[in-house]
Amino acid sequence: MIWLRFRDGTAGEVDLRPALWGPVFEPLLELSYIRTFTVHPEFHTLVWPNGADIALEFLHDAVRITT
Repeated sequence: MIWLRFRDGTAGEVDLRPALWGPVFEPLLELSYIRTFTVHPEFHTLVWPNGADIALEFLHDAVRITT
């Protein structure tokens, strides 16, 4: 789970587990590795040192709004 806030005000938790399959995403199953993400300065999405990234649209659509 990761908590995100988008520019349109949408904020909440995103469960990334459904997207974490395949060789590039499996390292993200480790908590210590998933925490190494950065926000890509041009595309404004999450990226990891191994080249993994998750589409901004997926993240936005997957938000479970929290209060």
